[in-house]
Amino acid sequence: MKAIVQDRFGPPEVLELREVDEPEVGEGEVLVRVQAASVNPADWYAMTGAPWVARAQLGLRKPRRDRPGLDLAGEVAAVGEGVGRFTPGDEVFGAGTGTLAEYAAVPEDGLVAKPARLSFEQAAAVPVAALTALQGLRDRGRVQPGQRVLINGASGGVGTFAVQIAKALGAEVTGVCSTRNVAMVASLGADQVIDYTREDFTRTGRSYHLLLDVAGSRSWPECRQVLAPLARFVMVGAPKGSALLGPLGHIIGVRLASLRASQKVVFFISRPDRQDLVALQELLEAGTVTPVVERTYELPEAADAFRYLGEGHAQGKLVISMR
Repeated sequence: MKAIVQDRFGPPEVLELREVDEPEVGEGEVLVRVQAASVNPADWYAMTGAPWVARAQLGLRKPRRDRPGLDLAGEVAAVGEGVGRFTPGDEVFGAGTGTLAEYAAVPEDGLVAKPARLSFEQAAAVPVAALTALQGLRDRGRVQPGQRVLINGASGGVGTFAVQIAKALGAEVTGVCSTRNVAMVASLGADQVIDYTREDFTRTGRSYHLLLDVAGSRSWPECRQVLAPLARFVMVGAPKGSALLGPLGHIIGVRLASLRASQKVVFFISRPDRQDLVALQELLEAGTVTPVVERTYELPEAADAFRYLGEGHAQGKLVISMR
């Protein structure tokens, strides 16, 4: 089968399309014939091996995992012993590893049925970004109906899902994005949209019960100006930062600066969770949430997708199609 492989850390040029062996399906696993996959910031960091502090997990001298990709959507090709939810031919989406390939072996709990209303490309855009948005808002942000939620970075992969999920949870949503994305973010259901090139969201005089920070573009003293007493500040993204600490530099700085604040400051990385995938599946089937896909690439163009992802201006998600 064809797959994207990387033998060393570096820029997108380290990604190579190769013929490799089809993965064997183990106990409790599902072999998926991948129809589409998408790329995430986590894939970018795994590709570059940056920051250096992450090398303990990513691999010291070369990638510990040489097959990039986390998200996927496709058809079940085979099931391993003990798998009871799926049979060959089922259309599924979810998260695994090594998904930038024609086939991927995925734990059964990492998959759910693909909603019929979604294309494979749309479904592949969902898992990591939408799980991050859902868990950040519901679990870490503890958003309640009627609360005011500010999403800084509302036009990216996580942000576009966050706007829709926050509305589904009953919040009043304000999105922050650039000029070219204002209409799109409004179309997702945001009650207000702030164009950061024309207005400073930290100086509007408004206050919020929750700030979901995807962009990580402002300091804690600036963000605190828009937080109500006892509000929550949830960080799910940050600037690339230095070669040593990367985004951790910003995250640590915010945590230290906010130690005596009345507001709760949280940073987290989303976790795979089947029940959360089911919750997203229901929102997708109902049409309450719709993935935003800006560009679709073919598998040989994976490096181009990563290159554009690294620029940091993608509108919604970038998807790799195997079809």
